[in-house]
Amino acid sequence: MKDIIVKSKGLSGYDSPYVPGWDCHGLPIELKVEQEYGKPGEKFTAAEFRAKCREYAATQVDGQRKDFIRLGVLGDWSHPYLTMDFKTEANIIRALGKIIGNGHLHKGAKPVHWCVDCRSALAEAEVEYYDKTSPSIDVAFQAVDQDALKAKFAVSNVNGPISLVIWTTTPWTLPANRAISIAPDFDYALVQIDGQAVILAKDLVESVMQRIGVTDYTILGTVKGAELELLRFTHPFMGFDVPAILGDHVTLDAGTGAVHTAPGHGPDDYVIGQKYGLETANPVGPDGTYLPGTYPTLDGVNVFKANDIVVALLQEKGALLHVEKMQHSYPCCWRHKTPIIFRATPQWFVSMDQKGLRAQSLKEIKGVQWIPDWGQARIESMVANRPDWCISRQRTWGVPMSLFVHKDTEELHPRTLELMEEVAKRVEVDGIQAWWDLDAKEILGDEADQYVKVPDTLDVWFDSGSTHSSVVDVRPEFAGHAADMYLEGSDQHRGWFMSSLMISTAMKGKAPYRQVLTHGFTVDGQGRKMSKSIGNTVSPQDVMNKLGADILRLWVASTDYTGEMAVSDEILNVLPIAIVVSVTPRASCWQT
Repeated sequence: MKDIIVKSKGLSGYDSPYVPGWDCHGLPIELKVEQEYGKPGEKFTAAEFRAKCREYAATQVDGQRKDFIRLGVLGDWSHPYLTMDFKTEANIIRALGKIIGNGHLHKGAKPVHWCVDCRSALAEAEVEYYDKTSPSIDVAFQAVDQDALKAKFAVSNVNGPISLVIWTTTPWTLPANRAISIAPDFDYALVQIDGQAVILAKDLVESVMQRIGVTDYTILGTVKGAELELLRFTHPFMGFDVPAILGDHVTLDAGTGAVHTAPGHGPDDYVIGQKYGLETANPVGPDGTYLPGTYPTLDGVNVFKANDIVVALLQEKGALLHVEKMQHSYPCCWRHKTPIIFRATPQWFVSMDQKGLRAQSLKEIKGVQWIPDWGQARIESMVANRPDWCISRQRTWGVPMSLFVHKDTEELHPRTLELMEEVAKRVEVDGIQAWWDLDAKEILGDEADQYVKVPDTLDVWFDSGSTHSSVVDVRPEFAGHAADMYLEGSDQHRGWFMSSLMISTAMKGKAPYRQVLTHGFTVDGQGRKMSKSIGNTVSPQDVMNKLGADILRLWVASTDYTGEMAVSDEILNVLPIAIVVSVTPRASCWQT
């Protein structure tokens, strides 16, 4: 599609240079190199590992370039842009420097998407959702001051202890619980059941009673959630008390109306935890196992395997009201297809709000033509609701953040922008290895003893999202003009389109494109997603070898790109016949 558009514009008299490019850093390449050679530090150094990654990326570029040339795509194939080119790597560092200079970067120990297989944070665009079966549990947190609760509900005739009941599908996060969130304006009922009383959102009492199998119950009284703020409840097995706090994220869609709150394991939990000064506890290591000292039966256990242990522990403590298996949509790593977790770790973020990036991005979206037009509403919704962008990664093969922080305060060096430019100059000559080889004394002098190099690399979406700056702004054939169009699949609203918009707006205050065109994904002739396991994939190379490149190009040109694009051997084999049928009447007419 890109080639068709570029050629049509060229034939219409426009200067339409096409510079092909490849994203070369990131985890997929690391994993391929690890599979063949092992992890860095095992058989060779990190520097040697990066060299292996560079070699592997180059072979992939060469193979794909041959396929595109065979397909008839015209472009400057002798001078493509590669994000691993030394100059491009340097310009990516400069793009980050500009964002820092504009005040958009901050550091924080926030919960981020974390893949235990990658052992790294993930971007929103690196998360896919699949159905997962998890334990769904209702847990009682017993009130510390029973009399205070009786007074709140204006009752005295309560049989047994009073508890506030939470519902969760992630039992493994309970060791990190630091509060229970309730809604200030909801009515909460004190419900007498056999031998105890429980507090639930009044509108959910009936559904909860059905779920836990209780038919004989009595509502003793009701109060607004705000009346329960800061009352304390005992954690079922951790040995400390937690407060009831007020949160707007609590809903009546499911559960009990009381939300288990672990600031180290969820964005909403973190935000409300900051408001109430809660500890951002993270008892989980980078490999997804509990750290030593978490709880005797949990230390060293994988969090997903720990669900059953936690459920048994709650049962033993008499705090488990109900457990059942539940299938629900769950975030997974797009590479490993395995479940991920939210985990609070020190990371670097591009803030959406501290300097108005969200508001300006939403404004810029309105000035772009979105094709199809539903793309505008989609990306507006994503920008309006997205969290701060975690741009730091704990990887080996990637563009270094190139930052120095104070050993004690962890503050950025006051000459950060100047230092980043010095690093960028060195990277232009020697590539990203220049950062890892750099002795801080070379550019910090006597200050070197007070500062440390940040070991993190940049999210690869930062690489691709900064091409408007690292490529378009510096290539002579573009003469400083902004891109007329970005074109990719519809999944890139949250990927390349999003990262490009964020970076360009943070750097320049404007969108990097005038138009954005998205196409659907290819499916088989029956409309099914292509899968090697089903055996319904179509190889472009096989099609070109059997039918020629023009048939593949004709299929693209004749298919409605706004929806799913069906392709199969049968569909492709019919195309030459369709051409003959459509041409024959015209030929007959001409002959007469």
